[in-house]
Amino acid sequence: MTAEKPKLIIRVAELEDARKIAALSRKIYGKGEGYSAEEVRGQINNFVDGQLVAEYEGKIVGHCATFQISEKTARAAHSWSEITGGGFAARHDPAGEILYGMEVSVDPDYRRLRIGLRFYKVRRELCQHLGLKGIIFGGRLPGYARRKRKYPDPADYLAAVIDKQFRDPVINFQLNQGFVPLGILKDYMPSDKPSGGNAVHMFWENPLAAEAKFVTQTPHDRLPQSVRVATVQFQMRKIAAQSEFEEQVEYFVDVAADYGADFVTFPELFTLQLLSLESEKLDPAQAIEKIAEYTDRFKEVMEKLAVSYHINIIGGSHPTRMENGDIRNISYVFLRNGAIYTQDKLHPTPSEVRWWNIKGGYGAEAIPTDCGPIGVMICYDSEFPEMARHLVDQGAMILFVPFCTDERRGYLRVRYCCQARAVENQCYVVMSGVVGNLPNVENMDIHYAESAILTPSDFPFARDGVAADTAPNTETIALADLSMTSLLTSRQSGAVQNLKDRRFDLYRVLWKG
Repeated sequence: MTAEKPKLIIRVAELEDARKIAALSRKIYGKGEGYSAEEVRGQINNFVDGQLVAEYEGKIVGHCATFQISEKTARAAHSWSEITGGGFAARHDPAGEILYGMEVSVDPDYRRLRIGLRFYKVRRELCQHLGLKGIIFGGRLPGYARRKRKYPDPADYLAAVIDKQFRDPVINFQLNQGFVPLGILKDYMPSDKPSGGNAVHMFWENPLAAEAKFVTQTPHDRLPQSVRVATVQFQMRKIAAQSEFEEQVEYFVDVAADYGADFVTFPELFTLQLLSLESEKLDPAQAIEKIAEYTDRFKEVMEKLAVSYHINIIGGSHPTRMENGDIRNISYVFLRNGAIYTQDKLHPTPSEVRWWNIKGGYGAEAIPTDCGPIGVMICYDSEFPEMARHLVDQGAMILFVPFCTDERRGYLRVRYCCQARAVENQCYVVMSGVVGNLPNVENMDIHYAESAILTPSDFPFARDGVAADTAPNTETIALADLSMTSLLTSRQSGAVQNLKDRRFDLYRVLWKG
């Protein structure tokens, strides 16, 4: 017997779908109004089981996004941006009693396949599986703008639809699905002109809620409860051969792997040690051109180390020539499965611009690993809170900060800012800096570092918010076990709950690129 594969399936969204979902969203809502790939990744990382796609003959043609939230919050007046955390599902609460529907969209070329109906069915099944009280969302009123003169109050428009005086395709569909209007949410989504910016506050009560057993889910149910991280305080020294640099790196990778670390972190610009191979002192422009020549060899060696030692390596940062000729300071992340990710330094320091003409990069994306999503901020980037918030909204729970500072004041700027990022985002921050001297390399003469592994400041963590520290200006390695369970618990029920208590009705970070 032979059977053909189904043409249309509803499945849980994967991180690899993010760009396709974002493209679908732009097709439906227009450029500037659709989801970004980062927002979609945030939805998946924050609550993977609540994100669905419809796939027709291998093409993504529908998207459905949900998250859990407290009943009190879901029933109160709110806007779409406020309750969804700016589209990232960043307010997902594993202890929330309500499943909130933030998105159902279907490719206009495939709207006769009843995809919306299928999404609603799977949503109800998920709600019942989790033992939640019901589903709440803000539904559109696409016919309201045409009848606004007769019904200045959208509540009167809703009442007329319920009274069957005329049809509204979206409202009638939701009523037929068993949803009950709780009222009107004004200014729910100002960009929705056909609805006048309004939405119908809809509720579906789970008929099985009374006897259901509540199932608490977290983004990391399938991941280790604890992650071991290592930070390398790397000493810059003159070397006679490239192999000396590679042996020095492998030594620390070996040590971290022997201690069972999941991650080992190297500092910013630690590859500039290779410039000490030059027989003559290079001017800044020549030096940065020369170091860029090592990129391919550096990537090859680090990838091999990550796989052979079975450890994820945050490869500090390395100046890299781009196709357009620009030099960017890039962090390469080498995962133990062989994957390689990059993160540009977005904010070059004044000295990097002046000495090396380094350009700032674009974008900040959470990186998927076998220990959960992580983020990287290169040195000066840690002093800009918007970047850390953007990464955490995408689901990052550990932020790695490779840094390079020449004296204590510069170091403390990075240290204080990293501690602030850990507190305000309720995440872990791993700092890795260089020490030692390279007297023959411009702008890399002296260094100061005290590498550290930082935590939020609350009872589940170390008293001073420091899981591990290093002695100043000493080549060494520090390790710490980071509890994902404690982090998630502190976000929901800590002495302070910075992420949960954000005023989404007052502000949000809008990331352009």
